[in-house]
Amino acid sequence: MPYSAAFGDHFYCQTDGRLECGHVFLSGNGLPARWETDGLFRIGELGFGTGLNACETWRQWKLTRRPGGVLHFVSFELYPMSTNDLSRALSRWPEIEAEREMLTALWPPEPGGTIDLALDEATRLTVVCGDAFASVSATELAFDAWYLDGFAPSRNSAMWSAELMNAVFAKTVEGGTFATYAAAGFVRRNLIAAGFEVERRKGFAGKREMLCGVKPARSGA
Repeated sequence: MPYSAAFGDHFYCQTDGRLECGHVFLSGNGLPARWETDGLFRIGELGFGTGLNACETWRQWKLTRRPGGVLHFVSFELYPMSTNDLSRALSRWPEIEAEREMLTALWPPEPGGTIDLALDEATRLTVVCGDAFASVSATELAFDAWYLDGFAPSRNSAMWSAELMNAVFAKTVEGGTFATYAAAGFVRRNLIAAGFEVERRKGFAGKREMLCGVKPARSGA
């Protein structure tokens, strides 16, 4: 179970991080149902961590994508892991063995800057290393869905700040969504203040609540 000494928190739910990804991030963003159309779908993630969300999303994408569809998974990560650490963390789940092997084969020996990987002919992974607020603010990309997966708000409040939530909202397409395991009051307030319509849902593995939401269309649009 990988643990961050910098933030004093585990990288994912101790019950089962892969199943949590499906419950919170995929289902919370209406996936994979929203992949039933052609064209590009772009996911943004705050906190790449072990790459578990990317691998599980890629696994489900391969099972459900349509011809002509392209998935671009973009993650913003301050402290990228080494190849060995990624491999060790992901080895817990045989369901994503193929994805783990490909990710670790492509992962640079000294990760930093912008890591851009072609996982297959219809899947691209980009990991932007550095401060999340600066990186999200600087990107010219627009996102259809967000995985808000920083360390717990009580341990890493900067990852849930009003400024960063505003930046996430600005980079989201109209009708775009977010999902997060976090349900702290200040996180919900920051997301609402940024402009998202926010909904509470049942959390994973006994956690009472999680949050998801949508960027509404502009009036008259």
